Amino acid sequence: MAVLRIPDENRSLREHGEVRDYLAGIGINYERWESPVNLPADASADQVLSAYGEQIEKLKRQGGYVTADVIDVNSDTPGLDAMLAKFSIEHTHDEDEVRYIVAGRGLFHIHPSQGPVVAIEVEAGDLIRVPRGTLHWFDLCGDRRISRYPAVSGQGWLDAPLTRAVAWTGTTKPVCWGPRYIPPQTAAK
Repeated sequence: MAVLRIPDENRSLREHGEVRDYLAGIGINYERWESPVNLPADASADQVLSAYGEQIEKLKRQGGYVTADVIDVNSDTPGLDAMLAKFSIEHTHDEDEVRYIVAGRGLFHIHPSQGPVVAIEVEAGDLIRVPRGTLHWFDLCGDRRISRYPAVSGQGWLDAPLTRAVAWTGTTKPVCWGPRYIPPQTAAK
């Protein structure tokens, strides 16, 4: 289950309903999905899409999405550092970013237009939808693995350019320590 941290308030939320309700208040959709089948660790993309087909089709209908793909990211992924560099700075997209985590962990930071920056550690069973235009950034946790998750989008999120990237100078500390995270107090030295 997701862990939500609100560093400016020195507060953490761990209970599903609290996390869901807080995120809904800043425009982020969060759900927990039960796995319909036990997938093997080496499940193919087709097996993952088939296993979650009903949920994915429902999401596509609700959000008007047209594609779903499966991404398997781990420390051996070619070009991983370049990919992470693209997504670990604050940015927005022209379409919703919808992620369902099948295995592994990752860290979304959300910078809402109203309220403090929040950090959401997601794990297997978590679904998060970051609406288009929402300032956010993403990194892997220290184990550098977030595997096999359906990514639903309007066109194809890997090819979609970032619409805005800005440097954020806040003091948010991550829930899980991403491999390239440098705490602000040490980054300035």
